[in-house]
Amino acid sequence: MVIKILGTGCPKCFSLERKVRNLAQKHEMDIDIQKVTDINEIMKYGVIMTPGLVINERVKITGKIPGDQLILDWLKEAENE
Repeated sequence: MVIKILGTGCPKCFSLERKVRNLAQKHEMDIDIQKVTDINEIMKYGVIMTPGLVINERVKITGKIPGDQLILDWLKEAENE
């Protein structure tokens, strides 16, 4: 599954990336994390507040860091697609 972290490099963006990596590793999920820092690319997703989390080209959340269980639910859902 492809996961994109949308953001220009703010602390929240780094925190979201760390959280997703840790959850995927803990649950032995095969993921490909890509960081999207170009503002024009970020805007293509309709994201105006970062960080943004995109899983398999679906925007899941913008502007805040979701809780672990919500991220895990999204990862499991994408894994079963």
